[in-house]
Amino acid sequence: QVQLVESGGGLVQAGNSLRLSCAASGRTFGGYNVGWFRQAPGKDREFVAAINWSGRSTIYADSVKGRFTVSRDNAKNTMYLQMNSLKPEGTAQYYCAADGSWPIRVRSALWGQGTRVSVSS
Repeated sequence: QVQLVESGGGLVQAGNSLRLSCAASGRTFGGYNVGWFRQAPGKDREFVAAINWSGRSTIYADSVKGRFTVSRDNAKNTMYLQMNSLKPEGTAQYYCAADGSWPIRVRSALWGQGTRVSVSS
């Protein structure tokens, strides 16, 4: 198994950008499909973006298409989420997840502790 640690969250103004990172421990990172989810206060956790083990396939939620880009560097055991044109509704705790299945199955995924993103209007 891998352990996941997110970083890169913070407070930004609407329209600005942030890049989140998800660092994984263990040598098996390259065998996992990984993705980002977020949970806003009082709301359910929702899917944001995912990338398969090779990096050749990606999936995005409609709400972030064209603004967010997910990528990974298996040599560095790290996944990234480049978030551009951020909106106040993007305020949430962002979590990375890893799963052997594609698409990622929430119930069986491994999760990080999350990183907080706050977008001010």
